[in-house]
Amino acid sequence: MKITGLNLDIIWKNKEANFQLIEKELQNQEADLFLLPEMFSTGFCMDASEVSDRNEESLEFLKKMAREKNAAFCGSAPVEDNGKFYNRMYFVQPDSQVDVYDKRHLFSFSGEDKVYTPGKERVIVNYKGFRILLQVCYDLRFPVFARNNDDYDAVLYVANWPEKRVRAWEHLLKARAIENLSFVFGLNRIGTDGNNLLYQESSHCFFADGKEISQKQGNIVSAELNMDELKDFRNHFQFLNDRDSFSIEL
Repeated sequence: MKITGLNLDIIWKNKEANFQLIEKELQNQEADLFLLPEMFSTGFCMDASEVSDRNEESLEFLKKMAREKNAAFCGSAPVEDNGKFYNRMYFVQPDSQVDVYDKRHLFSFSGEDKVYTPGKERVIVNYKGFRILLQVCYDLRFPVFARNNDDYDAVLYVANWPEKRVRAWEHLLKARAIENLSFVFGLNRIGTDGNNLLYQESSHCFFADGKEISQKQGNIVSAELNMDELKDFRNHFQFLNDRDSFSIEL
């Protein structure tokens, strides 16, 4: 399975401009799955009442792109649902099947927890023979929530992770791959947001041994995920058999 992520310089609070930019950047790209950053249509914004989708604008855009590209599209957007705001990650398949994950760990350092409502479910998607765990940005700092109970093969992290803390982002992505014997694809945005925070290019895909397998060209980062290679690695190094057992209260 080929995953292609877009290192997007998100235009602040401008959905239509971001939709047009994404279409332009991906017009000559082919993949099984396209990955977009956290809050790809607005930037990581706490003005939820102003920017949140009320009519599923971002979801409809993802559905359109999935149909046109005959590929899955995944990214998060601010959404209003029954009077509450969510940082909602969508996984849209070419047939318009939609899986939804609401970001569980809200970034209290920026006040996200005061504006948005945390999700209550851990979401794993089945696509092209892979079991894929959906995660958003700050979730990366909480390894218990992402622990592989032999129920997934790959993890997707979409983020707005600033340059000043990017070392943690890169080290933790690799750690999640190694400790969970899984592929980990982390897609970060680039550029400067409306809060004058700088984001450097820092998207990566790691194999289960911590080896980087992504390739980059311009704003495009891609990786080929080989399920047979992962199965062979897991069969040889059966570390997951020795994992601790626990339950998570959500």
